[in-house]
Amino acid sequence: MFMADTPRLRTVHALLRHRAETEGDREFLVFGEQRFTYRDLYTLSRRAAHGLAGLGIAKGDAVAIMMGNRPEFLALWFGASMLGAVEVPVNTAHRGDLLAHMLRLADCPVVVADAEFLPALAEVADRLPALRAVVVAGAPAAVPGKEVHALAEVMANAGNPPTVDVTWSDPYAIMFTSGTTGPSKGAVMPQNYALRMGEYIAEATGYGRDDCLYNALPLFHGNAQVLSTLPALLSGARMVLAERFSASRFWDDVRAHGCTEFNYIGTILSVLMKAEPSGRDRDHPLRLMMGAGAGPGLFEAFEARFGVRLIEGYGMSEIGLPFMSTLDRRKAGSCGVANPHYEVRLVDDDGGDVTAPDTPGELLIRPREPYCMMLEYRAMPEKTVEAWRDLWFHTGDVLSRDGDGFWRFVDRKKDALRRRGENISSFEVERALAAHPHVAEAAVIPIPSELGEDDVMACVVPAAGAALDPADLIAHCDREMAAFMVPRYVRVMAALPKTPTARVEKYRLKSEGVTADTWDREVAS
Repeated sequence: MFMADTPRLRTVHALLRHRAETEGDREFLVFGEQRFTYRDLYTLSRRAAHGLAGLGIAKGDAVAIMMGNRPEFLALWFGASMLGAVEVPVNTAHRGDLLAHMLRLADCPVVVADAEFLPALAEVADRLPALRAVVVAGAPAAVPGKEVHALAEVMANAGNPPTVDVTWSDPYAIMFTSGTTGPSKGAVMPQNYALRMGEYIAEATGYGRDDCLYNALPLFHGNAQVLSTLPALLSGARMVLAERFSASRFWDDVRAHGCTEFNYIGTILSVLMKAEPSGRDRDHPLRLMMGAGAGPGLFEAFEARFGVRLIEGYGMSEIGLPFMSTLDRRKAGSCGVANPHYEVRLVDDDGGDVTAPDTPGELLIRPREPYCMMLEYRAMPEKTVEAWRDLWFHTGDVLSRDGDGFWRFVDRKKDALRRRGENISSFEVERALAAHPHVAEAAVIPIPSELGEDDVMACVVPAAGAALDPADLIAHCDREMAAFMVPRYVRVMAALPKTPTARVEKYRLKSEGVTADTWDREVAS
């Protein structure tokens, strides 16, 4: 395994270069009918670096990538790293104010996007003064006030990119959080963070040269990049990149490519379990699946049916993976044991230590090594200081620890939801709801989903004299936000319950849940 301890070798592009030098023409990446050796991907990444440099990208510049899964995404990521530039992966479902907020906060001079996402970019282009150029994969179209280039032309030249001094402390990416009490924050991640996370996964899973990782999660998520692509590179393994996860194709793809590992999120295990049992349920080469959220019952049932070992962990963008199971140490319903590279505490609401087994507390954390957690929140110094108060990072998540040293996620102390593997900011959804002309106030709460995780419920108060149609409100949401954020339930209320200081008492709304007067999109449709 690549375990470089020199700061200038602990970068994502140095890892790729090392593999190109040591593995050469061994196959690394499969995407549909396309196949790439380690050297092929390195060459493609150098083309991307050369092309980005030609657009004026230099060390410290942010390059947004708004693309579906494809090899060029990986090449742009590694190519940006070669220049010391900072990748900004953008969820392709975003649009409107949230998309503008992210690109403006990251201060991106260049956005690389699939052609299908150009309308969303064009809609917010006038709110992005720093944006100079849009690079398009597919048929280019005009973006008002911006240069437009074809990605094929940008990556056509095989010239040498500039030589840039990049080290383990330099930022490699800005990963946007869901946002909970305000707009989404951009976590600035150092190069060593990416390498360290990849190493943790590769060690816990025991990946080797004979393994093949099936990567069907979106590359704009850190999971697909840091927890799948980098462990594959570190281990000298192969990787199959799918355009997206498909329950109907999953097992056939795994069999066809000889895949031995898959990372899951959200409701994927539940979806796979819903398929009719088959005599081929164990006819596959998968030896393990890694993820989070398989509670007791589902954990054991999935392993028994499909003959796959599950490894679970806990993490978040800002901190990495402080807890992780291993092949030799697992427990159903647990997110694993403490990673020795972190210091961790549980505290009560007064900041006192929680030491009794199975007693919930907020998780506080800090690293024992340099540059393996986020550097800061981009352009939000007050949020950075708030998160790191008392010299501990306050996660806002509640966990507990049992007498055997296994940790369990309990709940989110912060006001966020999770749906279809995506974290959702109630603030962002509420802001979009409030933009509807017939809405005076809005509060968003989670409703337990039959598939696991949450469904989104909007509790809204109509504007004075307005008649609020839930279907019209949801049509507005379809235009203004990603599909996974759009509420399933709408409850129209005369007033929201509030504290004496005018804060919405969401606990009361949660306790009432889906009431008789609640509109359900799935029933209405």
